[in-house]
Amino acid sequence: MWGSVVKGTSPHVFCKFAFMEKIHRFNVDISAIELPAQFTYPFNYVPHELARIASAQVREYISSVKALHDELVHGKMVGVLVVVDASDRLGFVSAYSGNLYCNEGREYFVPPVYDTLVPDGYFKVEEAKISEINGKIKNLEESAELMQLKAEKEALERVAEEALSAYRSFMKDSKLRRDAARLSGTGDEDEMLRESMFQKAEYKRIKKSWENRIGEVAGKLEQFDAGIKELKNVRHSRSAALQDWLFHQFVMLNGKGDKLDLCEIFAPTSQHVPPAGAGECAAPRMLQYAYLHGLRPVTMAEFWFGGSPGDVIRRDGEFYPACRGKCLPILNFMLQGIDVEPDPLAGNIGVTDEKVHVLYEDDWLVVVDKPAGMLTVPGKTGGTSLLELVAGQLHLDQRHAAVHRLDMDTSGIVMFAKSADVCHKLQRMFECREISKCYEALLDGIAGDRGDNGYIDLPLSSDMLNRPFQKVDYENGKQAVTRYEILSVDEMRNETRVRFEPLTGRTHQLRVHAAHAAGLGHPIIGDNLYGKKGERLMLHAAMIDFIHPVTARRVHVESRVPF
Repeated sequence: MWGSVVKGTSPHVFCKFAFMEKIHRFNVDISAIELPAQFTYPFNYVPHELARIASAQVREYISSVKALHDELVHGKMVGVLVVVDASDRLGFVSAYSGNLYCNEGREYFVPPVYDTLVPDGYFKVEEAKISEINGKIKNLEESAELMQLKAEKEALERVAEEALSAYRSFMKDSKLRRDAARLSGTGDEDEMLRESMFQKAEYKRIKKSWENRIGEVAGKLEQFDAGIKELKNVRHSRSAALQDWLFHQFVMLNGKGDKLDLCEIFAPTSQHVPPAGAGECAAPRMLQYAYLHGLRPVTMAEFWFGGSPGDVIRRDGEFYPACRGKCLPILNFMLQGIDVEPDPLAGNIGVTDEKVHVLYEDDWLVVVDKPAGMLTVPGKTGGTSLLELVAGQLHLDQRHAAVHRLDMDTSGIVMFAKSADVCHKLQRMFECREISKCYEALLDGIAGDRGDNGYIDLPLSSDMLNRPFQKVDYENGKQAVTRYEILSVDEMRNETRVRFEPLTGRTHQLRVHAAHAAGLGHPIIGDNLYGKKGERLMLHAAMIDFIHPVTARRVHVESRVPF
């Protein structure tokens, strides 16, 4: 379908198609660079040299256009797709994720699959009608009449309570007086009984009177609320209908020439319906453009331009995988018909034939050294896990052995139990923070001076649309606290060695606390999620210390840091 690259063909000459302004020539000599054998696996990759060159060229262009730069500098994901045209000539296209509101420089990028910003298009017209409903809702919620009714109701409720409280005090005093009269034998029992009955009935009449007055105002408030609720229902209905209509406009193509809209793509997934913003990321846009114009995809990459959003970690100039929540189902469809690299995490992972290095063992538990790149427990990606190796070597019951875990990329100390009872006790000790752990890490950059120390307190939650990433979430995140100390600084290598002591056990806690601007602001070297992909993650679980759950003796285990 695509044809092949002809060796010796100049990569700097293109046919004069109407879409030529979207295809960019490389501004450096790339004739000696070998093309990749397979297309990029977009969810875990090392950018090909051609993608790096194209990305640098796009960054140069963005910086040369002031209005474009001023908008993107706040933070935007940008992608490049290296392509071969029908004449077997090489070039690249580029796209940004989401919307771009400035007009200057927009022509450099491929268009959206469906442009929601067309002024007279159905989406903008319907969006304007929904915005009009929003305005009506806001006017009602902020109206002087509504504020006055709320204030009047609150005032009536306050005065009513004061009046009823005063009458209850009066009734109490009257009862005390009647009780005293009964004790002294000076009161008329029939008259006192009539007085008591009258006061109770009077209290009910006073209470009912206030309830009627308050109810009259509450009725007017309910009319307001009913009107607001009706408008919100209309807004919800129209918004849902517009969103569904929009998803049907995103008719995606793939390498086999098939077509599916977003609703059809997401229907068989666990999500069932597309999330908001689906189809608007850079990768689907670039592939769509390539398919529409007969271009063969060669390799791709996505990089971040500008400042970090704050909740998630994004570093200017760094390359990132495509998001899974929005793009995984879409790209799984769009890449059909293309020879794509296998997922690096699929199949065998880590070392499976080496003997487990035991650091400590007794009759109840064992502490071992986990190699980097090995799963702690069996996972979806396959490969032999540390648990399986330990269980096989030491004859443990896998069902009751796993006490805690390390990230696959992290090396160092992992503890396993030899019985269900001990496993439960150790897990409880972790939950109650009765087990101390220390890690060592090498950070990319200078994070401070030797001896600097302190605490990082940044709450974390899962980035649901971009798993396995975690994000800083002050509203819904779980507390995550890390004590740190800078052990050494190597200015020549631009590295900082840090000791971490996690006081909580959140997913990716140390990785996020190291990389986030509100933490140390420097990612761990080799962190393919929050920093730069490398040979390995320079994070090692170096020490564990706890009171033995059976013998009550202190156990202190250390592991040599391998970097």
